[in-house]
Amino acid sequence: MTLPELLAARAAADPDGVAMIVDGVGELAYRDWDARANAVANKLVGQGIAPADRIGLIFPASGWIDYAVAFMGVLRAGAVAVPLSDRLPDAEVGQLAVHCSMAAILRPGEEWASGTDTTPPPVISRPGDPAQILYTSGTTGTAKGVTATHANLAYGVRPEPRHQPFRHSKHLVHAFPIGTNAGQMMLVNALSAHPAVVTSPRFTPGRFAGLIRKYRAGSVFLVPAMAIELINAGVEPMESVLLLGSAAAPLPSAVASELTGLFPKAMITNYYTSTEAAPAQTIMLFDPERPGSVGRPAAGGGVRVTSADGAPVPAGETGEVWMRSPAAPRAYLGDPASPVFRDGWVRMGDLGYLDEEGYLYLVDRESDVVKSGAYKISTLKIEEALHAHPLVKEAAAFGVPHAVLGTSVVAALVVRDSVAPEEMRAFLGERLAGHEIPARLLTVEALPRNRGGKVDKRALRALA
Repeated sequence: MTLPELLAARAAADPDGVAMIVDGVGELAYRDWDARANAVANKLVGQGIAPADRIGLIFPASGWIDYAVAFMGVLRAGAVAVPLSDRLPDAEVGQLAVHCSMAAILRPGEEWASGTDTTPPPVISRPGDPAQILYTSGTTGTAKGVTATHANLAYGVRPEPRHQPFRHSKHLVHAFPIGTNAGQMMLVNALSAHPAVVTSPRFTPGRFAGLIRKYRAGSVFLVPAMAIELINAGVEPMESVLLLGSAAAPLPSAVASELTGLFPKAMITNYYTSTEAAPAQTIMLFDPERPGSVGRPAAGGGVRVTSADGAPVPAGETGEVWMRSPAAPRAYLGDPASPVFRDGWVRMGDLGYLDEEGYLYLVDRESDVVKSGAYKISTLKIEEALHAHPLVKEAAAFGVPHAVLGTSVVAALVVRDSVAPEEMRAFLGERLAGHEIPARLLTVEALPRNRGGKVDKRALRALA
């Protein structure tokens, strides 16, 4: 089925059920979502939007409800939705509009929302038709448009009530931004899951903790940076949560361990995927016996580690990480033959290894590995060690040019209290080899992050 078909089925089965709540703004029932999406679709068709036209969507976090309506309206008109961050400068929006040949851009409060014809439009989308173009965060270069079909987005979603995920929850709370892969998964959850999906116009640790308590959320999803903020804010434990999911970046084991105290009844779960690979993912339930693992493949997907020429490597040997999507694969817009996609497999851009039981361990982003003298150094390993220090709130390791070694390691730290460099190096000396210990330690007020919440190491290199 397509997402519009699934929405129609949910609206028929549960018309008054609440799909989405934006705290302090409003809520959206399935009947209203379905009718408003029809009105948007008819308005767009009446304005000349044709099947396969690309439509940009730019909404703030407070506009999740209008965004959900616009997104489904675009799909129902047979067009392709292009979600974008509302933090993008106008120049970049213009560049992306040209790149994907946008026919229109929808923003809050514009004419697209004024339609009144709520009858289903005479447009039929097929599962193999393109539905979404999502731009990558661009942490290692220029952002790329990743195209997903209806079949990809709707993979695993079934309209029967007994198949609705997260049935242990009445409310699911998240803080993912619109226009990200994780945010899009929350949109699908709002369509398909048992609980109402709840979010807030703005994230602060106190506000987010208050949201969890207010709705007695059973499921909570966030990114590691938000988890760290919750821990550092000293909020009280939250016992309603039975599932705590972390996505978009590796979750340091020291942080996961602290989360078990903050969410004493929850399974602490790390999800590893990418915009290119979704819905393929690995899932790891926090296990102190396997620190650093991002788990094993889930939901019919696969993972393998290969040499540079694509040959599988033995367990324990580091190589390139590939994931296989169980759904119709995604592709780069304008570059369908990219070597990132091969026979249903997606090259993740990460280095890692599999243990004998098939658990995946990441060594580093391929672009972040520091080649210092004769050594290849994992910044993820250094960050894991830094997060174990009781005075470190956040940490990021990266390479900077060095006249002799080629590159040396620098670490940027956000700390609870000052810590002497010699003390930190002695601490790291018990956990890292000598060549892995950062040559420089920088203390910063906050780590720079991109719009998707990932640490911007290019900005850190410029700072260093």
